[in-house]
Amino acid sequence: MKTPQNISEFKQKALHWANQFEVCCFFDSNEYKDAYSAYDFIIAADVHAELICSAGNAFDQLKIFYAVHKQWIFGYFSYDLKNETEDLQSNNPDGLNFPDLYFFVPKYLIAFKDGKAEILLGEQSILGEVEAFFFEDNKQSKAVRISQKLSQDQYIAKVEVLKSHIHKGDIYEINFCQEFFAKNAEIDPIHTFEALNQLSPTPFAGYFKVNGQYILSATPERFLCKRGTKLTSQPIKGTAKRSSDPEEDQAIKLQLRNNNKEQAENVMIVDLVRHDLTKSAVKGSVTVDELFGIYSFPQVHQMISTISCKLNSEIHFIDAIKNTFPMGSMTGAPKVKAMKLIEEYEVTKRGIYSGSFGYITPDGDFDFNVVIRSILYNSDNQYLSFQVGGAITYESDAKKEYEECLLKASAILKVLEG
Repeated sequence: MKTPQNISEFKQKALHWANQFEVCCFFDSNEYKDAYSAYDFIIAADVHAELICSAGNAFDQLKIFYAVHKQWIFGYFSYDLKNETEDLQSNNPDGLNFPDLYFFVPKYLIAFKDGKAEILLGEQSILGEVEAFFFEDNKQSKAVRISQKLSQDQYIAKVEVLKSHIHKGDIYEINFCQEFFAKNAEIDPIHTFEALNQLSPTPFAGYFKVNGQYILSATPERFLCKRGTKLTSQPIKGTAKRSSDPEEDQAIKLQLRNNNKEQAENVMIVDLVRHDLTKSAVKGSVTVDELFGIYSFPQVHQMISTISCKLNSEIHFIDAIKNTFPMGSMTGAPKVKAMKLIEEYEVTKRGIYSGSFGYITPDGDFDFNVVIRSILYNSDNQYLSFQVGGAITYESDAKKEYEECLLKASAILKVLEG
């Protein structure tokens, strides 16, 4: 255990130190107080062993990988693992080409809690290396010109068609997303992430580098975590803009809390998550710990609910992840029909977007986020992408949904376009 003098400087140096390796992963709670987080931030670097696979038997391969190593592992699940859990396909174009599942056992692992740094894997001397690490702090990425796959008119037309599916009773709610992208994009991933994390600090932010592929995430959402025998999921449904005027900001917050449409969206997903958790839970143990909680972030207020259960001892914890994947907040209800319509009406393969990344401990605890408000970048083909979306219900106003997409994209656009 070591207490660094300047915590934010230590965190930055540790990230840059980790970034010298081909693979590294950084999670940052950005000092948000969260009852379920084990650490304030955690950094894994370099590869002792790795698993790369496509949808088919990826979850089973992950079980084997974990059983062999029984060690800390870090990794991600792409949204398209849905094709393994259900009879679905992903045929939309994909400019990023990330694997469907990637996990690694790190050589080095630094964890930080309550002002103290701890080496969980590797030599204690790493702390000295980190504190002495020199990096250039004045690098700037070139401004990136962002294009949209859908025009406003195309987006609105698709939302109207999806609403007709709702009126016919095919679905109750669907999470419909659109892609913003850039070809021939030249960014410095670590500085881009730092700029995003500074502009929009969130409790499940992270930087994930796998060779030339990067996830730069400012996500506010937890997908699923396990602490002992307790599973907890915290879906977000309900968004409102912030105001610089404190009184107006408070009024917006209150308005969100009492908004019938936002509550209806939220409760549908809460019901879906309860259903998903039931597959892995001790009978009768699924509970809604908080309904319609309002949490504030730099760009937006969000409505977040918390659902938990006790894990059935006969269910492998990786199956508990599989049983809830992909997360209900990014699909809709009923889940399978919503995912079929997502494939039909969206024009980009989701890939890592609306998937999840996180870690599993040697004891079988885990914590995974939802990959939203995130820049995805392939430095080999210089393709950069981020997607935004929202819940479409029978009450949705297509133009307002489009404006909400732009609100969610605002921090990323500001960072990329300078």
